[in-house]
Amino acid sequence: LWPWLLASSGLSALVQLVTLPFFPDSPSYLLIQKGNEEACRKAIRKLWGEGDHQAEIDDIMKEKAAMTSTKTLRVLEVIKERSLRWQLYILMTVMTTLQLCGINAIYFYSFEVFHTAKFEEYLIPYASLGVGLCECLSSILCSTLIDRFGRKVLLWGGYTLMCSVLALLTMTLSLQHQFFWMHYFSVILIFLFVIFYGIGP
Repeated sequence: LWPWLLASSGLSALVQLVTLPFFPDSPSYLLIQKGNEEACRKAIRKLWGEGDHQAEIDDIMKEKAAMTSTKTLRVLEVIKERSLRWQLYILMTVMTTLQLCGINAIYFYSFEVFHTAKFEEYLIPYASLGVGLCECLSSILCSTLIDRFGRKVLLWGGYTLMCSVLALLTMTLSLQHQFFWMHYFSVILIFLFVIFYGIGP
């Protein structure tokens, strides 16, 4: 089953490969990058139908004017630029915490936790698949929550809940030989961690 499951991603790639030549180029790309206003109008008509789309073209022209007035910085210039220092620190902190948050360890050790929880061997791959599905669904949920609560609340909330779950998971894994039900609690915590990861970071 797993080879078929992994090969199924090739089906969506094949569909994209076949249908991509029939899609028009982006109007903003045609106008800003290529400077071809007629091709831009044609692409807009193909995407949005006939009608007066001058307002959209004016917006693209404003975007083009804004881009030409903005200087493109090299990596070293970005690092040296004092006005961008805080944005750079925040970006580096978010990316570092994303790498060190523990999600890779959870994925790596989840098989062992499921095995210790006395799951049948044939059920463990499905439980692992369920963990991945939880991340996918929580990411979709995040896209609806981000407009309501904002990125900062989701980041802080996600990391706080993930830290709490990791602390509890450490405790349950330490006590799993003393209480038989700790194995099942560890499994629940793994699913919760993945959900909070998908919603937060």
